[in-house]
Amino acid sequence: MTARSIQKLFDLSGKTALITGGSRGLGLQMAHALGEAGARIMLSSRKADDLEQATAELQAAGIDTRWIAADCSKEEDTRRLATETLERMGAIDILVNNAGASWGAPAEDHPVEAWDKVMNLNVRGYFILAQQVARAYMIPKKAGRIINIASIAGLNGNPPEMQTIAYNTSKSAVIGFTHTLAAEWGRYNINVNAICPGFFMTKMAAGLIKSIGEDKMASHAPLGRLGDDEDLKGVTLLYASDAGKHITGQWLAVDGGVSVVLGA
Repeated sequence: MTARSIQKLFDLSGKTALITGGSRGLGLQMAHALGEAGARIMLSSRKADDLEQATAELQAAGIDTRWIAADCSKEEDTRRLATETLERMGAIDILVNNAGASWGAPAEDHPVEAWDKVMNLNVRGYFILAQQVARAYMIPKKAGRIINIASIAGLNGNPPEMQTIAYNTSKSAVIGFTHTLAAEWGRYNINVNAICPGFFMTKMAAGLIKSIGEDKMASHAPLGRLGDDEDLKGVTLLYASDAGKHITGQWLAVDGGVSVVLGA
């Protein structure tokens, strides 16, 4: 076998990617990354207006993009999303499980219904969608890439001012889910990896960042900055492309080094 050029290894031409939570923030950033590398994109989130706006942005950048509104905390919606994507696109070569929710409350007062809301979307939804996509397309094809968005919150506990026990627990579960699925589905040539973002100024994180202070948050990172609108692009493309074909069951923190500093 002749080794391919780096351009060919990272080329996603002819591939189709489904990205949940894809209408804004990290999901939209990853959609740009995969689309710029040549993939066709199916975006999903709960709100049609957000999806229309994100789709227009991607199409303006020359990326073939469609959308389906679905709530991935609901099993019926999640299964419909997989089925409809396959009907409309004919393939799901790359699945990015990104839709997520958080909830802030002290552990002793955390509502059980809020715990369930976070777990249903952040863990159960990832499982149902991965299972559906794999059974319908990736396993028969003997190929596929699954990228699960975890978080550095899944690696450790929190400083006292951050009280997100359900979110942290769910993201730890995503890392375990990634390890286990990669081990089981390697025989189908399905690569399963996770990304653990640190703090990015997304809609979900903005309230927490502003309450603590953006400069203070940035000061905890060895690189002295928060994540920006391009910092997830590289790792997403690596995991999705043939450049990463020998990587599975791994997680990578994209956090400016926060997770390697004790007490950060």
